[in-house]
Amino acid sequence: MIKASYSSGDVIADRRADYARMLAESGDHAAAAELMDQALDLAPDWAGGWDLAGSFHEKAGNVAGAIAAWRKLEALDDEGVFGARLKLAAYGAGPAGQGTAVGYVEALFDQYAPKFEDSLVGKLGYQVPDLLDTLVSEEMAKLGIERFGKVLDLGCGTGLMGEKLRSRVEHLEGIDISAAMIAETARKGIYDALQKAELVATLNARRADADLVTAADVLIYCGALEPVLAALVPALKPGGLVAFSLEEHEGEEALFLRPSLRYAHSPTAAREALIDAGLEIVRFETAVMRYDRGLPITGMLVVARRPAAEMIAANDVPDGGDVAA
Repeated sequence: MIKASYSSGDVIADRRADYARMLAESGDHAAAAELMDQALDLAPDWAGGWDLAGSFHEKAGNVAGAIAAWRKLEALDDEGVFGARLKLAAYGAGPAGQGTAVGYVEALFDQYAPKFEDSLVGKLGYQVPDLLDTLVSEEMAKLGIERFGKVLDLGCGTGLMGEKLRSRVEHLEGIDISAAMIAETARKGIYDALQKAELVATLNARRADADLVTAADVLIYCGALEPVLAALVPALKPGGLVAFSLEEHEGEEALFLRPSLRYAHSPTAAREALIDAGLEIVRFETAVMRYDRGLPITGMLVVARRPAAEMIAANDVPDGGDVAA
């Protein structure tokens, strides 16, 4: 995932790892895992090697071997860039946690940035920005909004969502955890401002200045919705909109961590989280977001609104003020 992961510092171990990669590319994951285990006998402190070994064991169907490798990886990866905790949690071997695995997501998209659009749009049929833009456009028409004053595009990536919004926004700000993604989108000149930051921290620093907040395929890496919504709602102006996507699952759990290391949410729990956060649900639809290994990934498209006029609690009224009955 990072350059340092490609070499163990031991020439023989690296050579065996190279052969293991070749075997994996040919589809022989069991042989690749066996050879990778031999490489790690020579370089037991190589975090990137344990990540490879876990992946090869997983693809070979040896879940126990994968879990053992990821436990070694977790102990070596202090910054969490390899996502060992998430990988263990996806197989019930550890807790997933409630927030974003910042180190993992940052490293993932720093690595992914140069080939992001080709892979996601060209090969996986990704269409979330188009779908969200359609919903936002329809709500703008209903509300009589010609242009938004300020829009925050969370997880802006290479600007796929920003490109859709640009013509209808006075000030468009992109926020992403990945410096490489920010660099890619900066070349396009789409945004008025770009910021490398974690989204909850960014939202917590703002108060009621956004007319629209978008998050296309971003909250699928964040886990529980409640902390994100608690930070997001105060950042919206009264009457402001939020538009985002989620992957969907039909189980009883509020959220479920998939082997892809993306979270899927229950529609019922997602609705409840929106209402509990004080948002009005404007649109809540299901659609195919993209394809993964040839299979459709179904998700939810959500547009919600911060009420234009919010009730004021009696104890928030200045002395002598009147409270509407």
